[in-house]
Amino acid sequence: MPVEGGKTDMERIGLFSEMEYVTVGDKYVSQFNRPFNEAASKNRQMLPGGSKEMSHLQAGYFDPHFVRIFEGEGYVNLNQVRRRHMMEEAKKNLGKAFLPSNGDKKLCGLGSYYGTIGRPVPFFSAQSKPKEKYEPPGKNLYTNPGKKGTGYGYANVTIGKQFSHSADFYDAAKLNDKKENEEHHRLLKGTPFKLNLYPREYFDTNPYLFEKPLPPIKKAEKKEALANPFKPSSPGKKWLGSILIVRIKRHL
Repeated sequence: MPVEGGKTDMERIGLFSEMEYVTVGDKYVSQFNRPFNEAASKNRQMLPGGSKEMSHLQAGYFDPHFVRIFEGEGYVNLNQVRRRHMMEEAKKNLGKAFLPSNGDKKLCGLGSYYGTIGRPVPFFSAQSKPKEKYEPPGKNLYTNPGKKGTGYGYANVTIGKQFSHSADFYDAAKLNDKKENEEHHRLLKGTPFKLNLYPREYFDTNPYLFEKPLPPIKKAEKKEALANPFKPSSPGKKWLGSILIVRIKRHL
């Protein structure tokens, strides 16, 4: 609602309601007199200690002193650890170690059975066995003995018969055309028929063709030139009017 004697909200800002006032009655403080970052000048501040340069000294690391991975450990002998492990495993044995009655027998050559449990197997013997006499099977039925060659450049190799040789003249086609042309002209009677009323094309193949007879050539008439140039009978006379007027004035 508009205040008595004031403007409406729409006339002031253009909104449906009047905006709230953030500060009412506060004193104005100039931006030059305002302190900048007051918290930076109060209490203790965080001091990083300055930048560190990369080096192999302790100052180049985050920790103040060198930290070991294992600190205070004793020296361990690996051989001693293995022996202890073997002794603990040996305690688990119930008796002595197994020993075979006889030692291993070594082979005295390839294919020998020395040192094996069984005896030689007769099926693996290298001796030849008695065999029956080989009788080759009979030949198959042949209709014709095999022909040598692949068919290219060999005679009487294919299924059909070989083509017989026939001579051919060098200009046989040319001679045949000549004979046919002569026979055609022999059957012709008279000259070819031509009709005068046959329509012609609008544009002739020869642009300079003219059927009407040309008129006789006109010879240009030659004018006879004068032997001597024209000369007037007397030369031109000058106008003397101004001279006469001057003389008359002197006499007067």
